Amino acid sequence: MLKIIGGDGKEYGPVTGDQVRQWIREGRANAQTRVQREGEAGWIRLGELAEFEEVLGRKLETVPPVGAFSVLPGDVLERDYALDIGACVSRAAELLKTQFGLLFGAAAIYLLIQGAMSGLGSIPFIGPVFSLGSLFVVGQLMAGLYLVILKAQRRQPTEVGEVFAGFKTAYVPLLLCYIVITLLTALVALPGAALIAVPVVIMVKKEAVDAALLAVAVLGLLVTLVPTIYVSVAWMFGLPLVIDKGLAFWPAMETSRKVVNKHWWSVFGLLIVIGLINLVGVLLCCVGVFLTFPLGMAALMCAYETLFSPREGQSA
Repeated sequence: MLKIIGGDGKEYGPVTGDQVRQWIREGRANAQTRVQREGEAGWIRLGELAEFEEVLGRKLETVPPVGAFSVLPGDVLERDYALDIGACVSRAAELLKTQFGLLFGAAAIYLLIQGAMSGLGSIPFIGPVFSLGSLFVVGQLMAGLYLVILKAQRRQPTEVGEVFAGFKTAYVPLLLCYIVITLLTALVALPGAALIAVPVVIMVKKEAVDAALLAVAVLGLLVTLVPTIYVSVAWMFGLPLVIDKGLAFWPAMETSRKVVNKHWWSVFGLLIVIGLINLVGVLLCCVGVFLTFPLGMAALMCAYETLFSPREGQSA
């Protein structure tokens, strides 16, 4: 009998070896999954147990490894953290300096493809087709960029082309994560959007500004922004948790939300700083974005490491 740490960081079991083998076949467990034998105190990786070598071997032969780059600590939902915004930006700047070609190239690929999709989306009549199509591309590209940065931070072998890794190893989970986050973010904005639209339409018809209606529209703006900003920050790390830790889309979103909520304002503050950094890039004739964007993404991944990776000296 075994206890097992699931992709959501929770403990399950005791379960039989046959049940674990079934989970491996279903892709719910892999060689990096942490398990504990009944009666023993320590946790080990599933790949260390000889009785699972055969099923793990078949799994790895037929399916590219997802989330094999880093293991999610079992106590990630319980432990606390301190997010140093300045340190994140400083480490990102150092990484950009030492790995400039890698980060610049990967970020440029992402920006150029996203820019092309946005440009095609503005074409009359056929534009909506390209806008819809971008939903099936952008999440995977962004996750691939996250992965390149994370592996560079960890001094692991990587290359610019790995920005496309999300299309090969975790396409469906990344697709679901990106679309669900997009749809739910839009959904929480709907009540506020209605509060804005109704008074604006009334004032347009009257061709006069009404103080009460204007106040309702301002309230609607707040009702739109507050939940939208909250969920955008809370789910910020959903994509990297899918491609780096191998979580399914919903456990990734929930893990991101629960961990970010411990210090939501710190994460929000980092995103504000990253936004200001990218604003500088836009002001530099937009060309500067090719420098500020990888810097901001690297700072975000420095924060990700603080929140979701094992502490120094701590086993995964």
